Amino acid sequence: MYLGYGWRAKIAQLYPSGGQCDFEPQLMAPEGVQFLTTRLTFRKSGLEDDHALVRDLEQHARLGADPGVDLIVLNCTAASAVVGPDVINARILAATGVRSTTTFEAVLAALRAAGLKRIALMTAYVEEVNAAEIAILGREGFEVVACGGIACTNPLDQGAIDPGRWHEEAMKLADVEADGLLISCAGIRISPVLERIEAAWGRPVIASNQALVWHCLKMLDIDERYEGCGSLLAGRFEAVPAKA
Repeated sequence: MYLGYGWRAKIAQLYPSGGQCDFEPQLMAPEGVQFLTTRLTFRKSGLEDDHALVRDLEQHARLGADPGVDLIVLNCTAASAVVGPDVINARILAATGVRSTTTFEAVLAALRAAGLKRIALMTAYVEEVNAAEIAILGREGFEVVACGGIACTNPLDQGAIDPGRWHEEAMKLADVEADGLLISCAGIRISPVLERIEAAWGRPVIASNQALVWHCLKMLDIDERYEGCGSLLAGRFEAVPAKA
């Protein structure tokens, strides 16, 4: 009997409208787990735009829930950080009755699972967004010891960057004394170089879309471990240290 593409789980992905990398979670997901994208208006990449992303959240969440999904995710790291996962999840639940999560929650959970405290940060954000995320990470118990990347003012530019450029940018941070690297942005193409970056670093590397897939699988009780998407999805981090 044909069970459908999402025979294990269907996940509604609420994704910025100008973003071009909503395929990345699907590339990193195991067989039978389907990500279905609904878009939210987002054409620039500043703090004001991060807040505006969720202006009509309920309407888009209801559309995302229509295919009978098991989980809804708001997949924008910066917006979910600055607006707040609790606020976002409460609004989605009230509108749809479906539980949800956010990229920033996934990133925090992944960092804790990997035991990272002092981290290097690589982003595709403008400075005001970097500063806000660094401050929020600090309140969550993480110290950002260095920050690099490629500043982009809009999601079109973020998605247009060749993955090889991200490998080059990551190598600029490789000598930093940090427990690992956080690559923060769901709008960039990172999956082709993720394992290569982690191998060169010799320390854990957490990326937004990778963390989101891992976190969704945990929430859905799908115990799947596989190579090709870094140590996190290979199941090498099991214990989740308590938040500092």
